[in-house]
Amino acid sequence: MKPLFAAAALALLPLAGCTTQTGAPIAAGTSQSVSDVAAITALLEEQDAAWNRGDIDAFMQGYWKSPDLRFASGGNVTRGWDQTNARYHATYGEPETMGTLITDEYEIVMLAPDAAIAHGRWKLEGREGTPSGLYTLVMRKIDGAWKIISDTTTSAD
Repeated sequence: MKPLFAAAALALLPLAGCTTQTGAPIAAGTSQSVSDVAAITALLEEQDAAWNRGDIDAFMQGYWKSPDLRFASGGNVTRGWDQTNARYHATYGEPETMGTLITDEYEIVMLAPDAAIAHGRWKLEGREGTPSGLYTLVMRKIDGAWKIISDTTTSAD
């Protein structure tokens, strides 16, 4: 095998699959990747808990607090943490109108020690029509903590 091709093949090895949930591919192998997947999963679960307490500001702590944050949903792109936070407050209002957030079917793919993609399914019970859909999160480890730097959320409706 030529050195360039060997290097490319070795670069792809961390993407070999094992699972966090049935059928959910994550990076294989290192204890670091396992602990990172656990940290990302914990962040997603913390966001659910914050949402279900009616605390959008705590929910937003999972996002990169930067003007470069990207949030895409409903055919629109919102840029920046402040703008995304304002969008959530304007769209969902008060705790009693937010509904109960349920996320599952996590698929976490480690791309590098400080980069990952998280896929999942979401549903808001208690909102008119019970909206639901899928999301894809680009995650980065920043100052030792995993943060969402880009969120693309789609609706099944």
